[in-house]
Amino acid sequence: MLAKNYQKVLSAIDEAAHRSGRDPEMVKLVAVTKTVGIDEVRRAAALGICDFGENRVQDAAAKVASLTEVRWHFIGHLQTNKVKDVLPVYSLIHSLDRLALAEALQHCAEKFDRTVKVLIQVNVSGEKSKFGLEPGELPGFLRKISNFSLLNVRGLMTMAPFIEDPGETRPYFRELRRLRDENAKPGVELHELSMGMTNDFTVAVEEGATIVRIGSALFG
Repeated sequence: MLAKNYQKVLSAIDEAAHRSGRDPEMVKLVAVTKTVGIDEVRRAAALGICDFGENRVQDAAAKVASLTEVRWHFIGHLQTNKVKDVLPVYSLIHSLDRLALAEALQHCAEKFDRTVKVLIQVNVSGEKSKFGLEPGELPGFLRKISNFSLLNVRGLMTMAPFIEDPGETRPYFRELRRLRDENAKPGVELHELSMGMTNDFTVAVEEGATIVRIGSALFG
């Protein structure tokens, strides 16, 4: 079932990319494994999936420690006291959303003597249940964190509202792409747009997603 689901997701990404004149190779699939165990992650890796996403530090610790040959993405809200556990083992943090977290990441990166790759989370929907900067806060935030030498800002992340008709999520993804395009400049490239999940990833790809975060469409 997993192999069949994987091929269906890849085909959907391919078709969505071609509909919008994009190269499907420019879209990275992150398999969200928060609801599955180590054995299932191993099966996914055996199929060729290289990138996996988790959103709870403690719940994911055993999986992350057991599968060091894949790339782990931290996609959940990150508490500052968990930075020391996340930074050494996750290749990309999708959820930088406040100055205090940037400071904690910089401080920890200095201790580990490494650069940390991050995405800035933007709450384009304005939903109070979601984390992230307000869109208008992004330019000022980018200026502030430009002083943090060990933070490598790779792009932006958002979560669209869950809407039964996926097509209705399009304005939210389009807005994130607009924010990326308006705020990118030399030294702040913002290459990545992490947006789109099981319900709406094809729309996100059509609107420029470079990373989609897929859980139930793969694992059921």
